[in-house]
Amino acid sequence: MASTVLFDFDGTLADTAADLSRALNRVRAERGLDEVPLEQLRGHASSGARGLLQAGMGVLPEHDQYAPLREAFLKHYAENICIDTRLFPGVEALLSEIEWRGLRWGIVTNKSTSLTRNVVKRLGLAERAACVVCGDTTPHLKPHPAPLLHAAGELQVATSDCVYLGDDLRDIQAARAAGMRPVAVAWGYGENLPDWNAEAILQRPEDLISRL
Repeated sequence: MASTVLFDFDGTLADTAADLSRALNRVRAERGLDEVPLEQLRGHASSGARGLLQAGMGVLPEHDQYAPLREAFLKHYAENICIDTRLFPGVEALLSEIEWRGLRWGIVTNKSTSLTRNVVKRLGLAERAACVVCGDTTPHLKPHPAPLLHAAGELQVATSDCVYLGDDLRDIQAARAAGMRPVAVAWGYGENLPDWNAEAILQRPEDLISRL
């Protein structure tokens, strides 16, 4: 039985795609480019600036314009960070059930601390999450296990007692590398979930309850 449930953030706990896509489209508008529809960008939201700049601008980190484009994207996102962001349907009920059972839950994300803390606070989760581990908390990003190991250490819990939920292959890889139970969520932005070798694929947040 798990004593701790850890969640990825974008695409797992919160639907941030609209706000992230808006920031990307503002970057495009500044360069005289047409808007890209949300549904075309939605599947890249879990990959943050890197994924959205690639999908919306065709730019990879090695491109000489990547750094200024990334800076502009993050600026626009920070200025309008929680306009349309919401918890996915069923997530609030799941968190309440976890808390009612006396279990702890936390967040482990590749999103930077400044951005994550802001959204978490606006969504009313700051006082509820037992830990919030961000992309700059450790020297490594997922799929490296370091962020998940840091969360377990902070909570003083064995990794084998933790379930980690995510909508991206990197989440499942990080959980396995950390010795946690990896669970994929189908309500997020991920694709080809059956190929990820997760312990389970959940269609709805409430489906987790029977696995705790």
